[in-house]
Amino acid sequence: MTEEMASGIELMFVGMGIVFLFLTMLVFAINLMSALVQRYLPETPVSKTVPGITTDIDKSVVAAITGAVHQYRKKHH
Repeated sequence: MTEEMASGIELMFVGMGIVFLFLTMLVFAINLMSALVQRYLPETPVSKTVPGITTDIDKSVVAAITGAVHQYRKKHH
């Protein structure tokens, strides 16, 4: 029985070692891919404005929209 236990423990450590090596290689591969993507495919800044739409909104329009939303929520909730 002790020979079987020793064999089982040895198999357990070999399996854990293989999993540890695989996960370590996976971490290095992910870091390498991340560095390559950041180097060769830099992120372009996203424009927050939509072409053709002005941001000059009249305060009376904002008040009318706010009132309409308030009335809608009052009726439907």
